[in-house]
Amino acid sequence: MPTPTGPQPAIGITAVGAYAPAQVIPNAHYAAYLDTTDEWIVSRSGIRERRHATEGETTSHLGVQAVRDLMDRYPGALDGVDLVLCATSSPDAMFPSTAALIAGQVGLKGAAAMDLSVACSGFLYALSVAQAMVAAGTARRALVIGAEVMSRVVDQQDRNTAILFGDGAGAVVVGPVPAGTGFQSFVLGADSAGGPSLFLRGVCGALPDGTPMGPYLEQNGREVFKFAVRILGDSAEEAMRRAGGRVGDIDWLIPHQANVRIIQAACERFGLPLERAVTNLDRYGNTSAASIPLALAEAVRDGRIQPGQQLLLAGFGGGLSWGAAALRWSGPSAGAGA
Repeated sequence: MPTPTGPQPAIGITAVGAYAPAQVIPNAHYAAYLDTTDEWIVSRSGIRERRHATEGETTSHLGVQAVRDLMDRYPGALDGVDLVLCATSSPDAMFPSTAALIAGQVGLKGAAAMDLSVACSGFLYALSVAQAMVAAGTARRALVIGAEVMSRVVDQQDRNTAILFGDGAGAVVVGPVPAGTGFQSFVLGADSAGGPSLFLRGVCGALPDGTPMGPYLEQNGREVFKFAVRILGDSAEEAMRRAGGRVGDIDWLIPHQANVRIIQAACERFGLPLERAVTNLDRYGNTSAASIPLALAEAVRDGRIQPGQQLLLAGFGGGLSWGAAALRWSGPSAGAGA
């Protein structure tokens, strides 16, 4: 097959939506039965509260609500969508895919649908797949969702993990955008040597290196922190380099919401004021694959992100994995229709 020549179409994000469960879990909830305090949690993570799904709320339910929020804010945004991708580490089932379950409930019956499991990096991987498939003509438009019910895969008796994770969902539509805007570059990677530092059991009782796996997510916080501080900076700088710019050109950094100290370290490395990083982990905690779309939707909704601005999305997670995406925001801005 001949290699395509000529300019490639501009592809970006044309609509955003988000949803978080109504049940708020403050730090005081954990201080009541774990050896911790509100001050300890805030000082080490920046988290003050998180949301937990209630009985009957599943990952697909959260994803559907995020898509419905998108549809309410951007009427007609799903027109032409024929691909649905869901990044999640807490799917309703191994199959059918959570993406297919969501698609069937939002009027996209018959669309191609699949889940991506890359932990907290999953949304960025899903964006890259959507961009590539739209650019190749395999899909006209794609609905990309990050949705998690992490509260059900975390041991609520484990102080090291229970306090960190929350539930939520975000959704975007990926499709053609005006020339000069849209995605400029992606940087993706993984290193399984770091797998024992952060994992969640599937069908096996141990990782290939013999590390045993129990029923809940397990994390070596110290090792993940060191990895995250390094890789967030490295991948962001590489994404901007591939985009033909530098980190100083960033108007808004939208990082994975895991720990405020990791975000602060990245901003210091880039020479960016912390105010140019979109953060909401104080209210939502670490929502894994949902964290970046939740933060993006919030910043678009309140008007911080405007057409023409340079964005950098960056994340890291189990695998150990990482991802970054540079894009010029095409809009629409807060409150506008699709």
